[in-house]
Amino acid sequence: MLRYVVQRLLQGLIVIFLVTLITFIILQLAPGSPVDILIGEAQVSQEQIDAITHKWGLDQPPHVQYLTWLGNVLTGDLGDSVIRSGTPVSQMLADAAPVTLRLNALAVTLSVALAIPLGVLAAVRRHSWLDYGSMIGSSLGIALPNYWVGLMLIIIFSLRLGWLPPFGSGSWKSYVLPVAVLAAQEMAILARLTRGATIELLQQDFVTTARSKGLEERIVVGRHVLRNALLPIVTMIGYRIAFILSGTIVVETVFAWPGLGQLFFTSIDRLDYQVVQAIVLLLSTVVVVGNLLTDLAYAYIDPRIRLR
Repeated sequence: MLRYVVQRLLQGLIVIFLVTLITFIILQLAPGSPVDILIGEAQVSQEQIDAITHKWGLDQPPHVQYLTWLGNVLTGDLGDSVIRSGTPVSQMLADAAPVTLRLNALAVTLSVALAIPLGVLAAVRRHSWLDYGSMIGSSLGIALPNYWVGLMLIIIFSLRLGWLPPFGSGSWKSYVLPVAVLAAQEMAILARLTRGATIELLQQDFVTTARSKGLEERIVVGRHVLRNALLPIVTMIGYRIAFILSGTIVVETVFAWPGLGQLFFTSIDRLDYQVVQAIVLLLSTVVVVGNLLTDLAYAYIDPRIRLR
């Protein structure tokens, strides 16, 4: 087990390195410069521009800039923001990350708590109104883009009805719309997966044997079917972590949510290289760790699986 964990961590480090390298190359190829945005329309001399460029190391070759950034990261220094008057990037992440974490934690908890029971009930009551209704709803949840759903919810519940705030994170009401948007697509995917896995397992011989022993249907489904169905569900949850994080960028922009997503979007728009690199590093690390924890959960859910 320890050897497997170490091997996966090494693979994860390689993935993180490649992701940050590719991100750096893309930022270098992007038109414009953070110095141009920093100066704006101010009248400055070429000597002043050269001094600013040299201060932030932007006059160095690209490979030197990346290796310098990587070396600083290994020592725990994420650098300072170029655009935001030298504000430490670590402080910006510390302010934005908890907001995004709460948003994603609520969305994942809500989607899992609702999707798994709904998928199981749809499978047990196959071809019922509950089954058809849940599948129609899940199809819509998968098909509709989250930015469109967010805008429609703002129009209905904020502009028309006035029940919920359209932006910000000032109160618990501010969580309702962004959490609903993030959870909708995840609920749709998990519900369909749970339904399919449950239907397949209900046709297995061990379920027939359990029923022939006189066990109640709820015990058969809850104790024998659901635990076996959890393996692909856990796999999908770990896999969807990356997608819900990427969806957070769009949702936080739509709802003006002061988290990592909005910070990432504004930093790209203003070519704030240090901030973009730090957020990519953080999100890629979360995805790698999430996938590792998913693999380790296999052995707990299904004792027949042994990680080597």
